[in-house]
Amino acid sequence: MTYPDLPQNMAQSQPTEFLDLSWEMFGELCRALALRVARDFEPDLVVGIARAGVFPGAVVASVLRKDFYSLTISRREGGELVRDRPAVLSAAPLQCQGKKILLVDEITSSGDTLRMGLAAIRDRNPAEVRTATSFTRHGGYQPDYIALQTDATIIFPWDRKIFEGEELVVNPRYEGVVDE
Repeated sequence: MTYPDLPQNMAQSQPTEFLDLSWEMFGELCRALALRVARDFEPDLVVGIARAGVFPGAVVASVLRKDFYSLTISRREGGELVRDRPAVLSAAPLQCQGKKILLVDEITSSGDTLRMGLAAIRDRNPAEVRTATSFTRHGGYQPDYIALQTDATIIFPWDRKIFEGEELVVNPRYEGVVDE
């Protein structure tokens, strides 16, 4: 299977195993992530990296009963892949100043996105910042908290089907892997 929307260096290293998540399973993993954070860190607020990091970030914030904000970091513009490395597309929330921050993303491998998010948040002079992701790759960047470590390609429930024109279809990246 090819991955036309991933940078070439990432597409070549993609695993052949897939983990197809339901919304229920994703919710349970977010709950587990929130519990791991709650064991030894009490953030003042949670910042999710948009786009996909807002899903686990909002759930973790809700479980921890903390305010939620987002920070946009992406390889895309207008839905199209335009760069090999992510870029910060919005400033970190002003509310980060002097606060303990939990920065959340859905997955990390190289750590580029989390590192950029950390730098953006540190520009706001927080008291402390820690990182959390739902998934991380073996041998990749290790955030402070993770729900699950796997080398499988994660099929997130929000990415399983996409719109082509006005029709909802299986994401071409997962054709032959997921059922209609």
